[in-house]
Amino acid sequence: MTTTSLLFIGGTGQISASCVREACANGIAVTVLNRGTTLSRELPAGVEVITADIRDEDAVRTALGDRRFDSIADFITFTPAEVSRAVRLFGDRTEQYVFISSASAYQKPPARLPIDEATPLHNPFWQYSRDKIACERLLRDEHAAGRIRVTVVRPSHTYDRTQVPLLGGWTAIDRMRRGLPIVLHGDGTSPWAITHSDDFATAFVHVLGAPEAIGEAFNIMSPELLTWNSIALDLADAAGVEVPHLVHRTTHDLVQEAPVWDEALRGDRSHAAIFDTSKIESLAPGWAPRIPFAEGARRILAWHDADASRRVVDRDVDALYDRLTA
Repeated sequence: MTTTSLLFIGGTGQISASCVREACANGIAVTVLNRGTTLSRELPAGVEVITADIRDEDAVRTALGDRRFDSIADFITFTPAEVSRAVRLFGDRTEQYVFISSASAYQKPPARLPIDEATPLHNPFWQYSRDKIACERLLRDEHAAGRIRVTVVRPSHTYDRTQVPLLGGWTAIDRMRRGLPIVLHGDGTSPWAITHSDDFATAFVHVLGAPEAIGEAFNIMSPELLTWNSIALDLADAAGVEVPHLVHRTTHDLVQEAPVWDEALRGDRSHAAIFDTSKIESLAPGWAPRIPFAEGARRILAWHDADASRRVVDRDVDALYDRLTA
C-alpha cells in the first residue's frame, strides 16, 4: 500500500499546513477539504481545495461525490460524535484514516518515563484530552469491526512561527521586552517536549500508506530535552532580552488565580514530558528533527516583529501577570 492520493480534513492549521507542504514535496497528490472561509496559511501550488463544512454531512458527500483517496488525514475531529460522523463519511472512501490525537491523552501524572505508545490513556484534568481518549476508543472499536482502517498519531506540543508557546502568548514576550516579570509554573525545571510543525511533518508522511501503520498509534515529537526555563530563555534571547525576570509559582497557586489556565497546566504542562519515539523512527529510518527550539524561537520573533498587527497584547493577561508577580 502506497499513498499517492491524500485528503486532508483541515489542512491550513498550525500542524496540518506543514504536513500538506511535506506531502506535496513527496509527490503525493493532495486535496484539502475545509470551509474555505479564511485560509490562515497558504497552500502550495497544485493543492486541490474542496469547499464544504465538515459539520454538514450532505454537503461533504455532495462535494466528494464518489471519490476515494489512499489516505485521509483528519486534523479537526475532537469528539466521539465527530468521529462517528467521520466513520460514516470516510470509512468506505479510503484504505487509511489517520486520526490526529494528542500526547496530552497519556496518563497524568505518568507512572513511568519515557512515555511510549503503550502508556495508559488517562487524563482526569483536561476535557480536551478525555475527548481525544474517547475518540481513540471509538475508532479502535470501529477498526475492529472493519468499518474503517485507522492509524493514530499523537503529537505533543507542536508549534510554528505564529505561536508563542508560553502561557499568555505574545503578552509574555512584550512584558519581557518591557523589563516586567513573567510567570512559569513550578521551578521551571520540569522537562518538556516541543516540536516544530515542519519536523513533525517529515515524520508524519512516513505513516501514510504504510501497511505496518494500520491499526497502530505513533508518538511524533522532538527528542530535544528542554525545560520551561530554557524555553523562556530561548524566547527572551530571540527577543533581544539579556536577563529576563522569571517568577516561579506553584501550579496550585497559578490555577487559583487563573482558572483559565487550569486544564492546560494540571492536564499537561505541569507534568514531565519525556517520550519514546522509537516506533516512528522504525517507520522513518533516519528521521531526526532539524529545528531546535532556539532556532524556532528566532523564527517566532521574526514573524511577529515583521508586522505590528501580530504583536497583540492581551490586557487581561497583562494584568494577571501583574497580580501573579506582585
